Amino acid sequence: MNSSLISGTQFREMFATATAWLDNAHEDINSLNVFPVPDGDTGTNMLMTMKTAMEEISSMEEPTIGQLTKQIAHGTLMGARGNSGVILSQFWAGINIALKDKENINGKDFAVALTEAYKKAYAGVANPVEGTILTVIRESAEAANGIAATKEDMVSVLETVVNQAAKSVANTPNLLATLREAGVVDSGGQGIYIILDGMLRYLKGEADAMQYRKGLIITPNTEKPLANPADPEVFAKLTHEDGEKFGYCTNVMVRGEGLDPDKLRKQLAKKGKSIVLVGDENIIRLHIHTQNPGEIISMMTELGIISDVSICNMDDQHSEFIKNKKEQDPIAATTSIVAVSVGEGLSQLFQSLGVSTVVEGGQTMNPSTKDLLNATEALLADNVIILPNNKNIILTAEKVPEVSNKKVYVIPTKSIPQGIAALLSYDYSVDVESNVETMKEAMNNVKTIEVTRAVRSTTVDGIDIQKKQAIGILDGKIVTAQEDLDDALIAAIEKADVKDAEIITVYYGQEIDAEHAQQLNDRLERQYPMIGIEVVGGNQPNYHYIASIE
Repeated sequence: MNSSLISGTQFREMFATATAWLDNAHEDINSLNVFPVPDGDTGTNMLMTMKTAMEEISSMEEPTIGQLTKQIAHGTLMGARGNSGVILSQFWAGINIALKDKENINGKDFAVALTEAYKKAYAGVANPVEGTILTVIRESAEAANGIAATKEDMVSVLETVVNQAAKSVANTPNLLATLREAGVVDSGGQGIYIILDGMLRYLKGEADAMQYRKGLIITPNTEKPLANPADPEVFAKLTHEDGEKFGYCTNVMVRGEGLDPDKLRKQLAKKGKSIVLVGDENIIRLHIHTQNPGEIISMMTELGIISDVSICNMDDQHSEFIKNKKEQDPIAATTSIVAVSVGEGLSQLFQSLGVSTVVEGGQTMNPSTKDLLNATEALLADNVIILPNNKNIILTAEKVPEVSNKKVYVIPTKSIPQGIAALLSYDYSVDVESNVETMKEAMNNVKTIEVTRAVRSTTVDGIDIQKKQAIGILDGKIVTAQEDLDDALIAAIEKADVKDAEIITVYYGQEIDAEHAQQLNDRLERQYPMIGIEVVGGNQPNYHYIASIE
């Protein structure tokens, strides 16, 4: 198919073929996860994101390109699962920005759209890291614009794009030490390559004869030996968030015209930490930890009309809430909480702590934006707080405020213990904004340990791991590999430095029986006689133990 112009109907078939191609490859993409744990589901998340959009566009009759990309952008946003799914939704949002007024397109138009796609994808990530899906999208866009200067047909442009995407994916281990150590390419980059390759195969008339093979998974093209240990600083940036207290927590919203979130984000980079800035040309919401909140407010005042200003001394606020915290009756009708959890025991615990709705999800089963939106809209309260409780669900949750009719706040909890710590800090006597900041502070005062079985052999951060070994993960970083699950838990606790800890709570999974849990409780009490020990049934899948240290 070498038509110089591509119609909306043809583009829909390109998208459908790409989705089918991704369906064939998603399990192999999952296997590229750097951590050998059962939540390596990048391929699945990207597939579910694409499938939701397919549901929205399948019944459209002879759409224009603009009509189609608008629905694809909306569908992928609503279906976005995990970080990879959210970034993919931003990719398609960028495509729509460039093509929204087009009836038909050629290769040059698509090259321009890829540029918007990579810009939108980068803008959606607070701290973009090279060697990921972002790099693959950007380098593919650059290649597209290079070839489009001389060839405008879609096949020529996409052939160049697919070839460059393959090179970019193969090069990702040279940019990220963690990938090089694990001996794999970036899984999100591999996913975008498969999508682009599927679109090209439709255009070349190969859709009906496409036969998937494992050879489509790109082999790393590394400049250094794969056995080299990962750079600890790079690894820490990928697996941790800086929980350091930093001055005043400053929040403000500004309304104006011609606002530039990207430019403002750069201007603020040296003025504080924990910067979260979202919005568009008409409205921006900013969260920043800074030593000079007055300077920040002055900057925002110059841009337009400010509102929702909140400035809190994080240390003083936390101390005051802990000092005055008291039990009260159910959460006020003005605010409700949605929490993501899996396992009967954990879900009941969240409900007992005041959560209005528990959305089932977690490792290997990330809920979509639509799932969280439906839970939010079903509540009577005007204000809703969402606890994602999983690092791979945070970006998905952060899309809900953009599409909800309510005022939605996302506490970026990366684990079940962080979610519980946030809930325990909730004060029913203060407003929602104060509670949101308190909960964000409280979640960083707990250490999280997870114990599971490795799904493959690998080396991570200098630790040799054999398939089916028990691995202990401390705050997102693998710190030990043992044969025994209990030994892995104990070893991870030791790594957490518990000399000042007051309580260790262990939630045991569905494969651990009550008798064994009691034996573990006794062992922990003997080993840590000065620390309170609680062993509670969580009934969660995949992770045999989830522990919090406070």
